[in-house]
Amino acid sequence: MKKTPFVTKEQVEEIVKTYPTPFHIYDEKGIRANAKAVKEAFSWNKGFREYFAVKANPNPYLLKILKEYDFGCDCSSYTELMVSKSMGFDGEHIMFSSNETPAEEYAYAAKLGAIINLDDFTHIDFLEKTIGYIPKTISCRFNPGGVFKMSNGIMDNPGDSKYGMTKEQITEAYKILKAKGAKNFGIHAFLASNTVTNEYYPMLAKQLFELIVEIQEETGCNFTFVNLSGGVGIPYTEDQEPNDIYAIGEGVRKAFEEVMVPAGMGDVAIYCEMGRFMMGPYGCLVTKAIHEKHIYKEYIGVDACAVNLMRPAVYGAYHHVTVLGKEEAHKDQVYDIVGSLCENCDKFAIDRKLPKIDKGDYLVIHDTGAHGFSMGYNYNGKLKSAELLLKEDGSVQLIRRAETPQDYFATFDCFDDISITE
Repeated sequence: MKKTPFVTKEQVEEIVKTYPTPFHIYDEKGIRANAKAVKEAFSWNKGFREYFAVKANPNPYLLKILKEYDFGCDCSSYTELMVSKSMGFDGEHIMFSSNETPAEEYAYAAKLGAIINLDDFTHIDFLEKTIGYIPKTISCRFNPGGVFKMSNGIMDNPGDSKYGMTKEQITEAYKILKAKGAKNFGIHAFLASNTVTNEYYPMLAKQLFELIVEIQEETGCNFTFVNLSGGVGIPYTEDQEPNDIYAIGEGVRKAFEEVMVPAGMGDVAIYCEMGRFMMGPYGCLVTKAIHEKHIYKEYIGVDACAVNLMRPAVYGAYHHVTVLGKEEAHKDQVYDIVGSLCENCDKFAIDRKLPKIDKGDYLVIHDTGAHGFSMGYNYNGKLKSAELLLKEDGSVQLIRRAETPQDYFATFDCFDDISITE
């Protein structure tokens, strides 16, 4: 699948007159079209809801767009809960899926009326001691152990994951929760990350459907939802075909009718917590080539760095790069595209075939809408960039300003009586 930027050289040249590079920019039109497609793909399930994984991109302006489609928020921290509340999401639209959870976070989630998803068996007692009761609606996270396989091989290793409960633990957990007053139950599982295959959700769904049918028979618990979590990925490389959300929805429907309906559980809602699939392709990092270096390799230095996008530096992750204005030029050069951090891993691309890059060229680094800006940090005293929204009408809105040195120094109490100036 050829990757084409949703923003043009001419648009960027106009944008930088107001907002200098680097910046993350998001495509409102693409986000809305994708949200609509997800709803349509699962419209067969009356209770379906996508709880967007806030960790993937916590920008309130983007959450506001998803809220218009009756999506919810999947939160894993106190501040993510705060952001969700501030955007008007009620408890029914907030899923709190955390691990190693501090007491104050459980307390705040309960205060909001959020659906709490317990990661561990011991958290039952911890939650009850923290808030003084067990909520009427509650969920537990399942980990089947072993490795997760599909037709194209091993996808991930749940047995090596810190998340979730064993089958024995989760069954006992439901018994205890029911005895303590819980009335409505859910189950949650995340078995593989960034799967670029339409098989994953249907296979996971069938596994969870069969499990809760068995648990309901054993415990008498009333299951009201199955949360398929995230894991539906995006094609970062051009040789991958994107997931078909309609095929995925149909696959889950078939598993639902095969397992759930005969068991008299046809009213159970399907939830998901997609982050990467919802937002990843609809964001990009725009940066400018400011240096070139010719030593043992050819380097292009840009004004962004791993602070703006850390996935390539930390995971060796591939992000496609387009040189704006040179989309059709021959890719007859081989470059490392690098940032300015004092770390040799600060590279957006390694030995990448690209057209000749001149200083002043604008580069688009694709698929940064999820786990892009949100994973940023301030190493080397670097400051986070602005975030922009390309509106459906072609206008551009600033949805987060760039950090300033004053922001960086604001948390240093020792500077209370010291003037920080440039």
